[in-house]
Amino acid sequence: MAEERQVHHHKALGHLAHQPITDIVKFSATRLVKVRLPWLIVGLVGGMFATLIVRFFEGALLEKLALAFFIPVIVYMSDAVGTQTETLFIRALVIEKIDLGKYLAKEIVVGFLLGSVLGVLLFAYSMAVFGDLNVSIIVGLSIIISSIFSVVIATLVPLILRRFGKDPAIGAGPFTTIAQDILALLIYFVIAAVII
Repeated sequence: MAEERQVHHHKALGHLAHQPITDIVKFSATRLVKVRLPWLIVGLVGGMFATLIVRFFEGALLEKLALAFFIPVIVYMSDAVGTQTETLFIRALVIEKIDLGKYLAKEIVVGFLLGSVLGVLLFAYSMAVFGDLNVSIIVGLSIIISSIFSVVIATLVPLILRRFGKDPAIGAGPFTTIAQDILALLIYFVIAAVII
């Protein structure tokens, strides 16, 4: 049983630099840096792009300063929902065969339900603290929509990386995080632009 699981583990995650992923604990610090740094640089570049998105919507922020206060929570919650999905999905890839269509449909429902609960809570908080209905609607809707997109990204990115022979456990985190950040910001500011 343990041997079968190990074989499935190798098939699901592939090889990392021509070495089984299970051997990563034996890598030297230098080798680990070489393996991890490229993905972090991708994340850094994406983060720079995210600052340009915020700058592009500077007018909306100047018009409704309260919007700026919610950027960290919108981005964080999007990441958190996506990270949960990604962790569970990568684990599932290792131990069982997955029907992608059914799994993704279920995750979209989960993302919607999680986003709805978080959106209602954030809406109530925003109304209590800022008393601005437009801002509250913007942050509430943004959490719901970004949560749905986050679970989709967190499910598809590990599959794409695996298909190209990359290790999802290392590459998926930084890549999905920045993709979720950028998308969450775009959703937030597009909704803000429409409502304001």
